[in-house]
Amino acid sequence: MAKENDWKQKLSFAYSTNPDFKPEEERISEETKKPNQQNLLVTFERKHRGGKSVTLVKNYVGSVEEMEDLCKKIKTKCGVGGSVKEDEILIQGDIKQKVGDLLKEWGYKVKISG
Repeated sequence: MAKENDWKQKLSFAYSTNPDFKPEEERISEETKKPNQQNLLVTFERKHRGGKSVTLVKNYVGSVEEMEDLCKKIKTKCGVGGSVKEDEILIQGDIKQKVGDLLKEWGYKVKISG
């Protein structure tokens, strides 16, 4: 049964420049694959970050909550900060080899680039 104020929430959305954007209710939650079925890409990036270096983990298939849990495990093991943004895990610093080794240890398929 739909809530009475659902239409008001839809009106709060104005415009997005992202061609793949879908409002919250239209997003399909992807089933999380097992670690041995995930093909993660670990890269290093410095562009558009004010000179700060960031290690990125891309191509994770699963819910945002599980991605945040994985991010927290990586941050704890590496002793650094990080976050989850736009379906990517951002880890502070150039530690792509260490992050890749951790993910391999946990059973993920990992490619390290950059």
